Amino acid sequence: MNIKRLFDFFLSIPALAACSPLLLCVALIIYVSMGRPVLFRQERPGLHGRIFTLYKFRTMTEPPGGDRDVSTDVTRLTSAGKTLRSLSLDELPELFNVLKGDMSLVGPRPLLTQYLDRYTPEQARRHEVKPGITGWAQVNGRNAITWEEKFKLDVWYVDNRSFGLDLKILWMTLAKILKREGISQPGQATMEEFMGSGGSRREG
Repeated sequence: MNIKRLFDFFLSIPALAACSPLLLCVALIIYVSMGRPVLFRQERPGLHGRIFTLYKFRTMTEPPGGDRDVSTDVTRLTSAGKTLRSLSLDELPELFNVLKGDMSLVGPRPLLTQYLDRYTPEQARRHEVKPGITGWAQVNGRNAITWEEKFKLDVWYVDNRSFGLDLKILWMTLAKILKREGISQPGQATMEEFMGSGGSRREG
């Protein structure tokens, strides 16, 4: 077990213990406002593109008929969901992914599986490390920057990663959460769907 894995493991345990009352409170708010399920589960690519199940708190109502239409994401995002996202509380269940070893505290964010064949070879290098709850792109613009800018920041992290950089990113993340910066693009629930370097459409 390397130093980064040890750091992730032994920091996520007390973080989960300290956040357990908050986790229960958020779960109750979601249950009362939206019903079940409380957690959002989705397959995402991790290290070397291996697929794992990501856990987050649900922030959107279910689409009519059960068919997900990304064009309705903004209207399906509830007021409680907006608050959870603005405080990044919807990300807390990802600590369980860190404990399992699917994710790290710091690394490129795990994106959608359909993006895997849309990356350029350089962009795909973001999968040379485990995905993270936060990352270099998240503290340098998050969803307010373009996909191309985000991927350049992800690859920069892959090439320059260190324990010191991870500590810096965690500290910067706390500041970003307090300022509530870069949560989404204007008029969108999060960010446009990545369609490759030639175009994009909405992503939920």
